[in-house]
Parts: sequence; structure tokens; C-alpha cells
Amino acid sequence: MSRLHSCLLAGAVTLGLAGCASAPLHYYTLVAPPGSAALAAPTPAPYPFELLPVSVPAQVDVPQLVVREGGQGMLPLQDQRWIAPLGDEIRGALAADLARAMGVPDMSGLPGNGQPRLRVTVDVRRFESAPGDHALIDAAWSLRLVGGSGGQDALTCTSRVSEPVAAGYDALVAGHQQALSALAARIAAAARAYESGQAPACPAD
Repeated sequence: MSRLHSCLLAGAVTLGLAGCASAPLHYYTLVAPPGSAALAAPTPAPYPFELLPVSVPAQVDVPQLVVREGGQGMLPLQDQRWIAPLGDEIRGALAADLARAMGVPDMSGLPGNGQPRLRVTVDVRRFESAPGDHALIDAAWSLRLVGGSGGQDALTCTSRVSEPVAAGYDALVAGHQQALSALAARIAAAARAYESGQAPACPAD
């Protein structure tokens, strides 16, 4: 084989390998950075809370961001991914937002020592991502005081939050962070009334 042919073959192989190289992965989190909601510290709620694992729809319970495409299409983005399972991401964001809004810690997984705590359950029914349009979360949630002697009935509600978003995936994830913060604010407001012994109505969407 001539030197010219060898050089051409080496160049073709190099181009082929470059064409097969995968695009870099981008990872996102729903947990907002510290200080992103710098508000005055609220008066602590009467009891700490525990947020149970959050369930999410099967069609978005994948590592990739799944976006709406057209009227009926859904597209998993292979290069845009969550840093942790989506249910864990949502739970982590909600726990942090609830702790800020209620002024008490999330005691999930820690011993209660017989002290009352508020049990929060969240079931995400719809998690919709439309780049350049909206980030939507539709969830059912419930509150129940556990560990005490009271027999207060659980409060069960549904909330639908939609945030407008600009183009780009950073803006889309930020929209979901804002939607989760709004959902946590609704849960926290109801929780304060519930813990005081009132019978609060579910917040309006």
C-alpha cells in the first residue's frame, strides 16, 4: 500500500470515529440552589414533617428529560438527563421547599421518639415539559398528623401548577423548580391550618 493510500485510510478512520462520538450529556436537578428563595425565616410550624417517597407517572420515570412534541408526541432527550431518579428529585425539591416554608425540618427516616409529626404524601399524576411554553405539575397530596393522641382526619387535595418557560432546557428545569416551590407553598399553607386543629379547605389552583 502506498503512503498516499495509507494516509487516506487513516483520515477516513479518524472521520468515522469522530462521527460516531456521542454528544456530551447534560445533567439537571430540581433542587433549587441555596438562597434562590431568600425570604425571611417563617415562624416554625407546630410539628416537624416527614415527606414520603413521591410517585411519578411511568412515562416520565426515566433518566432522560421527556418533552412534549406536537399534539400527541413525547420525546425522551438522550443528552439531557436528571442527576437522580425523577421521583427522588421531586421529593428532594419539595422537602427543601417545605422546610423553608414551614420553618421545621424534614424528619423522614429518623426516629420520632413518640413525638407528633406531620406526614405528607405526594402523588404526581402529571409532569409535563414543553420547552418554550410551560412546565406543568399536577399532583394529589395528603396531610396526616401521626405519633400523637389526636384522631384528626387526613386532608387530601389536588393541585395543578403551570409555569410559563422560555426556550431552552435550563429555563424548562427552572420552570419545574418554580412549579414545585408553588406546590410546596400550597401544601405548607394548608399544613399550618391543619396542625392548628382547623379543618382547612384545599387551596384553589
